[in-house]
Formats: sequence, C-alpha cells, structure tokens
Amino acid sequence: MTATGFLSRAPKPIREWALHFECAIDRAVRQFAAQLAPGAFVLDAGAGECRHRQEFSQQRYIGVDLGVGDSRWNYGHLDVVADLTALPFATATFDAALNVVTLEHLSEPAAALREIGRVLRTGAPFLLVAPLEWEEHQQPHDYFRYTRYGLALLLRQAGFEPVTITPAGGFFRLLSRRLLNGLQFFMSGARWILFLPAAIVFVPLSLLLLLFEPLDTQRNFTLGYICLARKL
Repeated sequence: MTATGFLSRAPKPIREWALHFECAIDRAVRQFAAQLAPGAFVLDAGAGECRHRQEFSQQRYIGVDLGVGDSRWNYGHLDVVADLTALPFATATFDAALNVVTLEHLSEPAAALREIGRVLRTGAPFLLVAPLEWEEHQQPHDYFRYTRYGLALLLRQAGFEPVTITPAGGFFRLLSRRLLNGLQFFMSGARWILFLPAAIVFVPLSLLLLLFEPLDTQRNFTLGYICLARKL
C-alpha cells in the first residue's frame, strides 16, 4: 500500500492535514452534486474507478474513461469505455460534468475539453480539477501540469466561462505535502531501514509548516486548482 492509500484510511483530522488536496476535491464534488437537480444527467469524464458515483445518487451518473491510466485500478464500474476526445454521446446530452485530476493524463487536453463542452447543455456547470505541483504518476500517461491562467485559457477556448479557480493550499501546505511524499522513497527495498528516522524528521516538520500557511495569500505555489465553470 502507498503512503497515500494508508493515510486515506486515517481519522478525518489526519486526512485533512496529510491529504488536503484530496479532501478539498471530495468537498468540491459533494457541493457540486448537492446543487444539481434530481434526475440530472451527469458526465464523469475520466471517472477511473468511479469513486465519485456515490455523491450523485439523486442524479443519473455516467462514468466514462479509457481505462488505461493505472494497471492496479478496477475499471469494471465504468458505464462507458471511451476516449474523452471522441465521446459517444449526442450534442447537449448532459446537464453537468466533472473532470477530476484527469486532464494531466490526456495527450490532447484542449480537444477533450471541447468534446466535454459539446455534450453539455448551454448553461451546464462543469467541475474541473487539475494539478500544478505534483509528482509524475500513472506513467507513461502523465503529460501536463496547469497554472490557473492556463486552465482559464483552455476553458474559454472550449466554450466555457470560468466562474471560480481556487488553489488547493499555498506554499507551506505544498512543502508539507512534499515532505510526506518524500517518505515514499523509504518504503521499498533496503531503504526501509531509513523509514523511521526519516519519519521522525519529516512528520513533525510537515506539521510545523502548516502554521505558516496563512502567510501565503497569493498561493502561486499550490498543489493544484479546483475550477467551476459554466458552458456558454
């Protein structure tokens, strides 16, 4: 099990500290779902294991993914296996859509956003989450990282109006998370012998750094962005 997988099972206060980005995403998805009408058609574009399906129990959720990102994942819960640049749906089919930490894995992100826009009805809300400061993952299907300005540009070019683009923490939360991620170097092979000494140093320092988080008001250093947009 990875460090992230272990922490995802920890008590809520620990998850909020160690997995701030993931917890912020979960809150954003819950809030997004709560604002949708019962029975609304919702497209989860890049759904992976469809972990957000439960939040849309009142809506008609359709999880779509190409199913090639992570060989350890179970893609058996997908409703449709498809390329996000060529969705098998009629124009203006869906009332809402989300694309959560998937855009970095698409070789043609602009084309995928245009296609998501095509299948959305005018005025439909769109939740987009993308990383900025993140390690390579799901190799070799990991291509891009995004600034808030790049995301705004891609959204506008795809026919969306960006409503909010919110950074997931600032500089000190980023450093805190990176220290915890650094423990993964000591979780394999002979390096296990150094895991405890590294944890004794990294974990308290990671906690201490969070005390300085309020100092960063611009949040130009961040793990990623949570964006809410509207189809024009």
